[in-house]
Amino acid sequence: MKQSIVKCPGCGLMLPNQYFAEPPRFRASGECMELFNQLSYYTIAHGQPEFIHQLALDSYGAQHSGGTARPITTAFSLIGLYLVVEHGFTGKQVQQAHMQLARAKTDWPVLSPPKGDAVMTIQDVLRAEAGEPRDTKIRQWVHAAWSSWAHAHDWVKEAARPVLEP
Repeated sequence: MKQSIVKCPGCGLMLPNQYFAEPPRFRASGECMELFNQLSYYTIAHGQPEFIHQLALDSYGAQHSGGTARPITTAFSLIGLYLVVEHGFTGKQVQQAHMQLARAKTDWPVLSPPKGDAVMTIQDVLRAEAGEPRDTKIRQWVHAAWSSWAHAHDWVKEAARPVLEP
């Protein structure tokens, strides 16, 4: 009997159907979300001072925006990616920037996700050997996710100004 395949509505990743429920927080298949859970275990247990988990969270959030994802999730994911790619922030610094922005109680806009499937997905990250090879893949994923949102870059740069100004 042939196993059915599920296409993630966020990143386009094709995975064997495990009949996982779709997560409420992201526009993702349950199967793709399960991969994120596996990566989260790795990044949190990793214990890096850089807090690489934030990079993975923002990459995943950016690729799985729209649908039931809250506008703040998309906005913070994109702002985080921008701060890492364009300003060299660490995950810890991005986390602090998110906390600063959250205090402003902003009504975040609904941003339209990129069209088409992602060039790089969480599966590419998990296929890399644990340690520096996987950490490098996470950083590459950040760049790929940020590049896919070129249509929103101007908005993101403006939204991030409060955390970049003295």
